[in-house]
Amino acid sequence: MKRFSICVTSDVHGYIMPNNYRNQQEEAMGLAKTASIIKEIRKNNHTILIDNGDFIQGSPFTYYFAKKVSDRPSPMMKAANLLGYDAAIIGNHEFNYGMPYLHHTIEASNFPWLSANIIRNATGKPVFGQPYIIKEIANVRVAILGTTTHYIPNWEDPKTIDGLSFEDACQSIKKWVAHIKETEAPDVMVVCYHGGFECDLSTGEPTEACTGENQGYQICEMVKGIDILITGHQHRYLADVVNGVTVIQPGSNGQALGEIVVTYDEEKIDSISTAIHYVGEQTTIDTQTREVIAEEEREVQQFLDQTIATVEGDMEIQDPMVVRKQGHPFINYINALQMRVSNAPISCTALFHDQSPGFPKQITMRDIVANYIYPNTLKVLRVTGQDIKAALEKSATYFTLENEKIAVNPDFLNPKPQPYNYDMWQGIDYQIKVSKPIGDRVVKLTYQGEPLALDQYYHVVMNNYRASGGGDYQMFQQKEVVKDIPVDMTELITDDLVKQGMIRPDPTKHFEILR
Repeated sequence: MKRFSICVTSDVHGYIMPNNYRNQQEEAMGLAKTASIIKEIRKNNHTILIDNGDFIQGSPFTYYFAKKVSDRPSPMMKAANLLGYDAAIIGNHEFNYGMPYLHHTIEASNFPWLSANIIRNATGKPVFGQPYIIKEIANVRVAILGTTTHYIPNWEDPKTIDGLSFEDACQSIKKWVAHIKETEAPDVMVVCYHGGFECDLSTGEPTEACTGENQGYQICEMVKGIDILITGHQHRYLADVVNGVTVIQPGSNGQALGEIVVTYDEEKIDSISTAIHYVGEQTTIDTQTREVIAEEEREVQQFLDQTIATVEGDMEIQDPMVVRKQGHPFINYINALQMRVSNAPISCTALFHDQSPGFPKQITMRDIVANYIYPNTLKVLRVTGQDIKAALEKSATYFTLENEKIAVNPDFLNPKPQPYNYDMWQGIDYQIKVSKPIGDRVVKLTYQGEPLALDQYYHVVMNNYRASGGGDYQMFQQKEVVKDIPVDMTELITDDLVKQGMIRPDPTKHFEILR
């Protein structure tokens, strides 16, 4: 009986060291700790190692090397090459720093990057060359096909992906699996999909709006011939079987490693088992991985500790729920900055995660990237008052009532937390009443002291993700872009703070969330 393991990371998002970069405390995360688990598995098994996308973006570490010293290849590749990845899949966030940086990164890799459904229009062929590879391990032929959520055009700057087409991932997988089975006759068919599941794995009931962003369940139902489906994008921990297909998803930020163990006799697969190996407090840091990026890590830490401005007052965040219910000087600052740089009279933004600390007395780069964790740019859209109201109603679904108290709607917690899809607005004043029916919760909405005219047009500044309709804000899709500000928000914040030197908190309340 032949036996081998397929080890999987996904959505590492630039975290090598077990450090969230907001402080110096070691956490149960990071590729350097995951590497220890990988090496332990390799002691006993023949092993294939795959990353399933969103590898080079998402942390202050990757921000620094993409934005401040972009002439050097991403040091993420030093770690990946050291660990001996066999393949990586293109994720949606791989595009965030632009195509030249992505290609530079791929050139520095000792392994292929796969995505069968991202097509260059001029040639009609996959942009990144190989759509799949064949690995022979323990005398077993393993086909590994890479695909990516085709929802990328709804998020990414059109200039970044100019000349590219994104085929429906499910249809592309169906086409390529049939081709691979016919021409390569693999013993094991593995599909790597940087996307997640749109349905409950047990019941098949839809768990999200039918946008096509996630198609994992559909793939298992519609595509014949898949033995293993590796998924990601949603940052979930999954190890299950759907319609006879073994599926796995290993979380994010190097907090776990997925392992698929395949046993194979002379004719067929005998068994496939799965495991999620979680990084714990006792998981050691792999010395080689730590050392290979040690100098780069020191550079980043020095960069993050530069003081750039001071606060006269209090802008620290103690309770994210209070911020989302009442507003906060930090949110007011972000909205006011967006309005200043765009000259738009109305703005919206989100508190992106519950660990957002706000600004302390002495603001450093570490504080900026700890709060603004995404590489967003800004767009000004021309929208109607009705569009604004619809967006507020969408945001209002973030809340529900539990025992007569305002709480977070479970839909924003599962299958993964989505605090970034609740917006707070400035330039308008509004009230949301949670006890009212969904779709009818905005009970007050004024602009410059008068009721907002639903049939009139207004200019609203927002991040590029929201402007594309991201987060199921379909009212913003295909709207006229009045102004495009293609500068990363972290750079806009940094430039503004350096210019001001000192800022005073603005405690003005622009909205109320009522029971």
